[in-house]
Amino acid sequence: MIKSLYRLMIELTNRRWTSSLLQRFARSKWSRWAIPSFSRVYNINESEMERARKDYRSLHEFFIRRLKDGLRIPDESPDSAVSPVDAVIEDIGSIQSTRIITVKGKDYSISEMLGEKKAEKYTGGTYMIFYLSPSHYHRIHSPVTGKVVDQWVLGSKSYPVNKWGLKYGRDTLSKNYRSITEVMNGTATIAIVKVGAMFVNSIELIHEEDQLEKGKEMAYFSFGSTVILLFEKGRFELNPSVKAPAHIKVGQLIGNLL
Repeated sequence: MIKSLYRLMIELTNRRWTSSLLQRFARSKWSRWAIPSFSRVYNINESEMERARKDYRSLHEFFIRRLKDGLRIPDESPDSAVSPVDAVIEDIGSIQSTRIITVKGKDYSISEMLGEKKAEKYTGGTYMIFYLSPSHYHRIHSPVTGKVVDQWVLGSKSYPVNKWGLKYGRDTLSKNYRSITEVMNGTATIAIVKVGAMFVNSIELIHEEDQLEKGKEMAYFSFGSTVILLFEKGRFELNPSVKAPAHIKVGQLIGNLL
């Protein structure tokens, strides 16, 4: 019963008024009483948490928890790209000449996802989709070291982005509320697409400078979601050991920039 309730609250709710109510509850002091059951239902690894469970003042504070220092060390190779999140890699593939990616048998438009003017440079490149369930650590780290060259938001509503949402939803990856950051490493540009899954404005950016460092925090999700990485054609070589679907953690090698 509790498991079904949490799944309903976190993965299926998308109406503005119900999301607002849940957001207010999750940030309230009363929600701290839900933390133990939330942790149990979603098998949270409490040994990794920066603080003890009893020290979190609300469910929201617990959800955006940080980890202990030194638990996620990024690959140190200067040309490497690493996972920006603890997640499940849902899909990896090539961006078609029509600016389409196909995920779970459904086509998604890169032009819609990024905006028409931004999509062309990624044609023929590589995409990677990282899904964060409620059980995951929800802070987002930079996959590369580089300079932020652009940042923008698109979309309004946020529908589920889990495997059912990808299979049955209406263009969730390209139409959900999303915050996009473009980073340049040398001459290679990478798009980091942070897709909202619950609450209209559930993505919080925390980097203040226009320089990102590989493995350092850059944002977090207030409630679960998905990160999509887009690489330009001829600028990225996937690590052959990385497959989909597969679990991955922040800082693990996903490939190299060319």
